[in-house]
Amino acid sequence: MSAARVVDERQVEGLGRVTLRLLDPDADLDVLHAWVTAPGTQFWGLGDLTRQELRDTYAFVDSLPTHDAYLVLRDDEPVALLQVYDPADDPVGECYDVQPGDVGVHLLVGARGGHAFTTRLLGALVALLATRPGARRIVAEPDVRNDRALARLTSTGFVAGPVIDLPHKRAQLAFLTVEPTPETP
Repeated sequence: MSAARVVDERQVEGLGRVTLRLLDPDADLDVLHAWVTAPGTQFWGLGDLTRQELRDTYAFVDSLPTHDAYLVLRDDEPVALLQVYDPADDPVGECYDVQPGDVGVHLLVGARGGHAFTTRLLGALVALLATRPGARRIVAEPDVRNDRALARLTSTGFVAGPVIDLPHKRAQLAFLTVEPTPETP
């Protein structure tokens, strides 16, 4: 089980201190449950889960060596859930030609701070993901009906790929090429 380990913390202009820490499926359950059951989060497909099912889902994610879930905090207040995964080890990898350095992401913004807040937060998280060793391309796959997410990805520089059918949704692939960083030992 993951502890509340901080993996990154940085000052972001217009946001303040942004901290990324591993999600704790037990300690963060109240926040997570409130977010996935809030109006406007239906595209995540978790709103019908019981609290125990939601906890178990993220305990499972925590057990996977190729998937990580993070709680994103702004000045110590939870604002988002970020999931990072290897597309080659995920059902999405069966739907497109996975390239070396692909980093899959899901982002659920739980705090309501308006368009500028979400755009700045997405930009900060993209910058952070670009620093992952070996990262060459960030891959997102929002539900095709999620117009707000698709518009935000496009405004951040993502390029639309094909529409794919996943077991739980029809998704729009989107790709953002990043400059690779040197591998770390």
